[in-house]
Parts: sequence; structure tokens; C-alpha cells
Amino acid sequence: MQAIIDQYKATIRAAAEKKIPLQIRGGGTKDFYGNPIMVQSTTLLDATAYSGIIEYEPTELVITARSGTRLADLEAVLDQKGQMLAFEPPHFGAAATLGGCIAAGLSGPRRAAAGSVRDFVLGVRLLNGKGDDLSFGGQVMKNVAGYDVSRLMVGAMGTLGMLLEISLKVLPKPMTGITLHMQMDEAVAIEKMNQWAGKPLPISATCYRNGGLFLRLSGAESAVRAAHAKLGGEELIEGDGFWKSVREQTHEFFQSADSLWRLSINPTTPPLALSAEQLIEWNGGLRWLLGDEKLDAQTIRKTAKDVGGHATLFRSNEPGISVFHPLDPGMMKIHCALKEKFDPSRILNPDRLYPEM
Repeated sequence: MQAIIDQYKATIRAAAEKKIPLQIRGGGTKDFYGNPIMVQSTTLLDATAYSGIIEYEPTELVITARSGTRLADLEAVLDQKGQMLAFEPPHFGAAATLGGCIAAGLSGPRRAAAGSVRDFVLGVRLLNGKGDDLSFGGQVMKNVAGYDVSRLMVGAMGTLGMLLEISLKVLPKPMTGITLHMQMDEAVAIEKMNQWAGKPLPISATCYRNGGLFLRLSGAESAVRAAHAKLGGEELIEGDGFWKSVREQTHEFFQSADSLWRLSINPTTPPLALSAEQLIEWNGGLRWLLGDEKLDAQTIRKTAKDVGGHATLFRSNEPGISVFHPLDPGMMKIHCALKEKFDPSRILNPDRLYPEM
């Protein structure tokens, strides 16, 4: 495996010297996400060559694996020990890798209850834009005096370094789980989800779509049944399939040819004044929206900003629209300073996050 790392280092150093852009890529299942690399010619850094689980200690709830490890393989190993990646990452294809999961920073339906990808990253090993082999964090949760650089890599889209190894905290899988379905108005559903989130109920996921509220209850059977009796609703037989369809975006809502927007906002925000189809997750904190020619990017982003959030153009066939919400000058200055520190030659995944990076 060291020979593979040495080859990565040589490629990065040669590219930095000649200012040749590099495209870091794992399984390619998230190629659609992020801004396209605009330069005509790039050299591919294939992360799948560096794969495998390095260390797994179930009793410590920690796993360390190489970035090219397939998510499906990693989750299968965890499942054998009754454990899981609690942030429930989307795969978007069988070839999805751990490195791509961390670089994209996307979490699934359990995020509001368990936490985000960033919350479970303990440490990373990476190659920066100079080919330096760097390690940050470790394999235990601890307080640090300063910024946790390992978590900085979550959602960086490979613009700060090529991930080599990642240590993650994992959690036991719930003993049992059921999905409930109930009919109610959108405003009422948002209010109810936030009320229930503040109570000791085993709710592990929420979703609202077209007058229907879906709740997933997870935990000890007695707690799940008691919550069902308290909340009401009809049990959905194919509950696991439903949540997988939301996580992997195979649900019918996501099959539209319209642009797909991802709005991250305050969960308690009332229904948005946007005439567009929506699917709501995370107790109201995540709102998927289908845009069309009548609903422009400026209107969507202003709406999100006005309620203290931001809007990402998750999928689109329309060129020329920046994927990620524009940053204010101060925050952009910080991003550019980090880029300069980690990748001074600006060769790693240029444009994927912001054109300035």
C-alpha cells in the first residue's frame, strides 16, 4: 500500500511543479455534485486503488479505513457486529467510497437525530497540494485547543487534499424500528416534528411529502411501541425501503427532470412562500425543492437566506449557475486562505467548491 501512496505523492508533486490540475475521484457516484472542473485537461487521481479497513475495534466504537474503501463493504463489516455509520450516508451507487462520503459531506435521514458526517470524524490522513503526507486528529473523541482540522475535510470536495485514511466513530444499530405514516397539513407537520424533537421520543428520522408525515422510531422494542401508542399513525410495512428511497433519491419525488435544490434552514421555519414541489426532512431543517423556469436561483437563495439558511443547487442541467450558496467576502477570504495553505499551486479539484478555489 505504501507504493500506492508514493505514486500519489509523485503525481501531486509533478502536477504542482507544472501547474497541472488534478481530479481526485473515488467511485464517481457523486460526480454530478458540485461545480464542474472548468479546465479542459486534468490528471485523474484514482482513490479506489487505496482501499481496505485498517483497524476496527467494535468495543471502542471506532473504525479506520482507507479512502478508496467501498461504503457498502465498510457497512457490511459494521453490520456483522451490530453497528452502523449513524449519519446514514447516501451512496448514489454501488461504487461509492468512504473518501467520497467524507469529501461530499452528505448525511442521510438520521442526521437530525444522530448528527452529521462531521460529528463522527475522529481523524484523517491526507496528501496536501504539495504532496506532503499529513495526519490530523486520532481515534478518540477529545477536547482540543484549536480547530479540528480533520473535520475541515468534510464537505471540502477534495479542494484541500487527497484523503488517504479516515477514522470514524460508529454506533450500535437500534434493536428494532418501525415507520409511521399520518396525514396532516404542512404547517402542522413542521410544528409537530419540532415539538416531538424536544421530547424523549425514539424518533430517528422524519419526512413530509404531499400531506403525508413519515416518522421512523428506532430503539428498544418497548420504547418504540410506547412511542407508537402515544403518537398514533399507521405503521408502514415497507418502512426500510421508504427511507432507503429518500436517502438514495430513488423516491418518485427525486425523479423529476426539474432542477433539484437543497435548502438547509432553521427547522422551525413555517412553510416557504415558494410555489414549488417540496420534500421535507430533518424536522423541517432540510427542504428539497424542485425548481423550474418560473423559479430562478436568485429567488430561491434569497428565500433561504432570509430565514437564516442557504440553498445548494444539488442537481441541474442548467449551466452557469453556481452550485453552492455564495459566501460573504469575509468567509470567502477564510476559504481562500485555507486553500492557499493546503494547496498553494491550486491544483486539487479546482472549481468544484467555488471558482475562487
